[in-house]
Amino acid sequence: MTTRVQLEIFEGPLDLLLHLIKRNEVSITDIPIATITEQYLATLEVMQTFNLDVAGEFLVMAATLIHIKSRMLLPMADDEEDEEEGTDPRQELVRRLLEYQRYKDVADQLERRDGRESRDAPRPQRVAVVRPGGGGGADCRRCRR
Repeated sequence: MTTRVQLEIFEGPLDLLLHLIKRNEVSITDIPIATITEQYLATLEVMQTFNLDVAGEFLVMAATLIHIKSRMLLPMADDEEDEEEGTDPRQELVRRLLEYQRYKDVADQLERRDGRESRDAPRPQRVAVVRPGGGGGADCRRCRR
């Protein structure tokens, strides 16, 4: 019996996060950190199991998710309430994800447009080179047609 495992290829940690957010059908602005963190870590574990190089960026993002998760679980101290009253620890991550999503969307649009233009572009026409005096060049009578 053969087990087949298909892994997605992610361009970076934000790409993996966007994939998990879309797969869970949740809003980028209201990320369920506990669920996404568990799934992110499970994906990293699978990547390591298959001896795939897990870049430091992915591990840094895992640490960031765990940090955000811990901040959301712990009660805020009195001095923290004054500094960051009402701020969501996910706010910076959301900002980065939205920015990454915009870049990714623009890159997709450019790739599609490039594909259309190369498919629809006319082939370059051949140009006859005519040298003055007719020496070694093309017949001028043909060029004038």
